[in-house]
Amino acid sequence: MQSDYPQLDVIAVGAHPDDVEIACGGTLASLADRGYQVGIIDLTDGEPTPGSPGPEERLEEARKAAEVLGAHRVTLDLPNRRLFDCFEARLALAKEFRKYRPRIVIGFGDKTPMASPDHWQAMLITDAAVFYSRLCKWPEHFDSLPEHVISAQLYYRLAFEPLAIDSPLSRFTVDITETLERKIASIRCYQTQFPVEKEYVFDRVESMARTTGAEAGVGAGELFFTTRPLVSQDLVTTVLGG
Repeated sequence: MQSDYPQLDVIAVGAHPDDVEIACGGTLASLADRGYQVGIIDLTDGEPTPGSPGPEERLEEARKAAEVLGAHRVTLDLPNRRLFDCFEARLALAKEFRKYRPRIVIGFGDKTPMASPDHWQAMLITDAAVFYSRLCKWPEHFDSLPEHVISAQLYYRLAFEPLAIDSPLSRFTVDITETLERKIASIRCYQTQFPVEKEYVFDRVESMARTTGAEAGVGAGELFFTTRPLVSQDLVTTVLGG
């Protein structure tokens, strides 16, 4: 039953556990602190992966990371390393959107060269699932879950990507000064992915957040791109905050 699932204000979608934490963990923590219901959907369990003994441990790490951020988490059973945009993958994610009825969906917004090609496929799947979520007259494909219209879709970038950007999309920065430590703490939950010899990862994540924040005049930030222009009813509040 649809009523068995909490309604979430925001859902962030990643290809693997740790994608969302690295990209926008600070934003999710900040939203949770403000009373919003936030969720994470991993399309795969991220296994196999070199440093992990198996999916059980990776899933436990993901559970702990979501707890740090104050987020509800769902992990789908799509295949890691073989993730492709296909009808079945689109349906699987769209069903989750229909269950949890988010107002905003956030996901990958571009390719990530030298990183997993699953990221690009995750973007395609998410784009399609946002559309599929609202389709009517197709109940046989969605377990009779009612259609749901998602009000807004945003793209994120991984914290490891270069800051130089050439994109026609509008962008904005979320101030995560108060939640940067929790963002990093959530990433540290993935001990199989970031052991002692990869301690430099946390320095990179913090440096990128500090640089992104400095560009916007705050202590630390996360960058987002809009799929359509944002509308303001109050120019002063939008520009100066409040």
